[in-house]
Amino acid sequence: MTVKVQAEPFDYGSECTRFALISRGAGAVVTFCGLVRDEGGTLTGMEIEHYPGMTERAIEAIVSRAKDRWSLTHAMVIHRYGPLAPGEMIMMVATAARHRADAFAAAEYLMDFLKSRAPFWKKERTAQGAAWVEAKDEDEDALNRW
Repeated sequence: MTVKVQAEPFDYGSECTRFALISRGAGAVVTFCGLVRDEGGTLTGMEIEHYPGMTERAIEAIVSRAKDRWSLTHAMVIHRYGPLAPGEMIMMVATAARHRADAFAAAEYLMDFLKSRAPFWKKERTAQGAAWVEAKDEDEDALNRW
């Protein structure tokens, strides 16, 4: 299990390749990369805050639950914090399993729980000012399937 919480950008291609190479015994690798989204075309940036130590422990617990539930050979989460621009990579999830169904299900589980349960606080900035991002009902609803 690998959990990285970092301010620095990451190279998605290199991380995918490295993950696949260390996922011995797996027959499937699933990856996902989340980007800073500018839905209305007005976002100038996003600031992500977290509590070091607490955030890593919370993500490790989420990954551990996924590994217990599905037959994963390896899992990785990278999540950035600090100032981010629209279009930048914000996070990455990778799962490896003997079979694709477990890898896909575990990746979706991780994405859903990271979105709603990982202790990050996001502030969006526009020309009109800044506002904290509030939880969305659809994100909470996504957790109900698990």
